[in-house]
Amino acid sequence: MHVGNQIILWRHGQTDWNVANKFQGHTDIPLNAVGQFQAQHAAPMLAAITPTMIIASDLVRAQSTAHELVKLTGLEVLTDARLRETNCGNWEGLTGDEIRKVDLDNLRQWSMGGDNPAGGIGERRSEVGARGVAAINAALVGKNNQRLVVATHGGTARTIIGTYLDLPIPFWSRIGGLSNAQWSILEESPKGWLLVEHNAGSIPEPVMGEESGGVIPDSVR
Repeated sequence: MHVGNQIILWRHGQTDWNVANKFQGHTDIPLNAVGQFQAQHAAPMLAAITPTMIIASDLVRAQSTAHELVKLTGLEVLTDARLRETNCGNWEGLTGDEIRKVDLDNLRQWSMGGDNPAGGIGERRSEVGARGVAAINAALVGKNNQRLVVATHGGTARTIIGTYLDLPIPFWSRIGGLSNAQWSILEESPKGWLLVEHNAGSIPEPVMGEESGGVIPDSVR
């Protein structure tokens, strides 16, 4: 890649499972009405920074979010399953409270930045970061001065940021979560990749859903 590319990591809008604080992972949950509004509200702001490419997770919540930007830019969406949320294994469909009752030690380790498989049989953070970065690098290979919008998920966005910044995996949990339909921007420079914006959007909103990097409950700390 050449100096000058930007990566805009855009989290999908709200789902009912976000509101219920359920781990979604690969479960294909659609946007709710609020999430549709959030994506519609964010899209003009992203369109204003003149993106040149859009890639998106194949899950419907990311696809629906991405297509709000398509309506304004006319760009096509390149779908890549490597941009999916973390496979949360046995945790998918459960709330944080439900998981604490049956898998507290694993949840504590994972919440504090461990690289243990989510939900016992799911993915490690390192695996999610590797596949997410591979998808982005494939989209940008041989290209210069691109503004690439990546419609993805909160947990995946965090692992992508941590990987591009060469942070040790235990430090990835220090990257604040992305709110629904908000974004972060990585920019290529002679010093490497820089995080130049994080959790950007018009109005700060709470981060819903623990898998996306919300506040770790006291009982897990």
